[in-house]
Amino acid sequence: MKETKQFETESKELLNLMINSIYSNSEIFLRELISNASDAIDKRKYLALTSNGKVALEEYKIDLSYDKKDRTITISDNGIGMNKSEMIKNLGTIARSGSKEFAKKMKNKDEEDVDIIGQFGVGFYSAFMVAEEVEVTSKKENEKAHRFISDGKENYTIEECDKEDVGTTITLHLKKNTKENNYDDYLSDYRIKELVKKYSDYIRYPIMMNVTKSKPKLDKDGKEIEGQYEEYKELETLNSMVPLWKKNKSEVKQEELNEFYKSKFSDYEDPLLSIQLNIEGKVDYSALLFIPSHQPYNLYSENFEKGLQLYSKGIFIKDKCPELIPDYLKFVKGLVDSDAFNLNISREILQTSPVLKTIADNVEKKIVDKLKELKNSDFDKYLKFWSSFGEHIKYGIYSSYGFKKDLLNDLLIFHSLKQEDKYISLKQYVEEMGKDQKYIYYASGSNLDSIKLLPQIEKYKKQGIDVLLFDNKIDEFAIMMVREYDKKEFKSIASEGSDELTNEEKEKVESVTAEHKRLLDNLKDSLKENVDDVIISSKLVDSPVCISTKEGLSMEMEKTINEEKGEGEDVKSIKVLELNPEHELFKIFASIEQDDEMVKNYASVLYDEALLLEGYDVSNKQEFVKKLNSLIVKAFEK
Repeated sequence: MKETKQFETESKELLNLMINSIYSNSEIFLRELISNASDAIDKRKYLALTSNGKVALEEYKIDLSYDKKDRTITISDNGIGMNKSEMIKNLGTIARSGSKEFAKKMKNKDEEDVDIIGQFGVGFYSAFMVAEEVEVTSKKENEKAHRFISDGKENYTIEECDKEDVGTTITLHLKKNTKENNYDDYLSDYRIKELVKKYSDYIRYPIMMNVTKSKPKLDKDGKEIEGQYEEYKELETLNSMVPLWKKNKSEVKQEELNEFYKSKFSDYEDPLLSIQLNIEGKVDYSALLFIPSHQPYNLYSENFEKGLQLYSKGIFIKDKCPELIPDYLKFVKGLVDSDAFNLNISREILQTSPVLKTIADNVEKKIVDKLKELKNSDFDKYLKFWSSFGEHIKYGIYSSYGFKKDLLNDLLIFHSLKQEDKYISLKQYVEEMGKDQKYIYYASGSNLDSIKLLPQIEKYKKQGIDVLLFDNKIDEFAIMMVREYDKKEFKSIASEGSDELTNEEKEKVESVTAEHKRLLDNLKDSLKENVDDVIISSKLVDSPVCISTKEGLSMEMEKTINEEKGEGEDVKSIKVLELNPEHELFKIFASIEQDDEMVKNYASVLYDEALLLEGYDVSNKQEFVKKLNSLIVKAFEK
């Protein structure tokens, strides 16, 4: 006997929200119904395994079909099934309790704030996004079958019916097409296969469908008729069932990982590095992560979206989940699968939760550990990674204000003065330091050749002290956040007082400074618009002058900040002009130091020459050459 029942008032209101508000993409209806079918099979399989033989194990599967003429899509399973009371409870009433409170929350809050998965079986109602009527026929073990029919509006009917096999069959009668939605699009082999592959490829049970294929027609003698074909149906399994990331590492070949990566992420090259994780602990999850062999073409574009693909129980949820990967590792591609994700009602948006952060932190650490392992085991391969993504590691230190320095320090490598064109790690640098060396020295510039020609570097060459060479804009900014490594402080050779002086050297500097105080004061006064001080240098060997800086902001950093800051007042480093007391140019100035006007007149020569030696341009080249020539003439006249 057919019974007609009305949805409860509060359930009708909630049902309307389900259909029109919660699900943002109508195509996920198939994902939801397949997931429900998989859950039903899980329950029946568990029952069979725990019934001591009373319930037989079946060859479990999910069947899909469609009918273009009747415009229907059917999803069948041989899962646990439902009896009449369960149909009313699970399908006729959206929420067994608390639906009014939930509807109230949905009205007053963004749906992202309401986590109800596990409390309400709402996946079934996504069917009404594409169907004007849904028919559910279900039979439980040793019970009668019943049919539920509803248009998802006012009421539903339920009646006893005939069904031989245990399980559930859901038939969707599609809505009429509109300008906005062509529901007939779902009535094709291609579209259904596409949706299964996208969302349900790793459901653990086979998803079967009779797929239309074609073969050449044969004549009465059994020979192929050229250009003529006939269609036939063939049962095909649409899903791969066992995710690659769920397999034991020993079972997965690198070739499989490479092909998976290229197919999944549309790359033409094998990945540089593959990382397979199956983590059991406070939070269980699996992951497949890949570091590309080259930079993605749009890595630095505004349109680039970071994020790992998100799966829950093998079901595809989201293409790019940015919460799973930090910005500095945005080039990493891959996926994460966990049963522990706290999803909202539509399974489309992650709730902010400790579980998500735990997985993200662990994924980050595993990637970094794998890179450290690569650096130690295959340095040439690591160099390939570094050439493509080294800047991102430095950015990770800088952008975290040094919070991640302990995690990332050992990934850093730099060119150095003694290593020529090779790279050196911070650990290697410290191990090779002289026992009396206090600092890790570095020099910065626009390229390696110009850095090696810096006047400040002369003393370090002479004394055999290694210097790290920073030729990337971000290098100094990152090192400022690192501050020290293995209790050794970083020191720029361009900073005032960076060199370590003996007592004898200190006394000599103090003596020359006192002797030429008048010259130094006059130069400082003349150059007050350009430098904050003029001093006698202890670091120069062959060059006459150099410019050092105070308080951590170098000239390279000043240049970078001013190039990228946009509008506003320029940032200025605190500059100091250092003079080499042993150089002929200083001796020329010393010979005219009693003539204050002449010293002031030629002060710019020293400053401009220092700029040139630092690799910068002078503002007035003609004036510089004119004054320099005049000084040379005066020197020869004497």
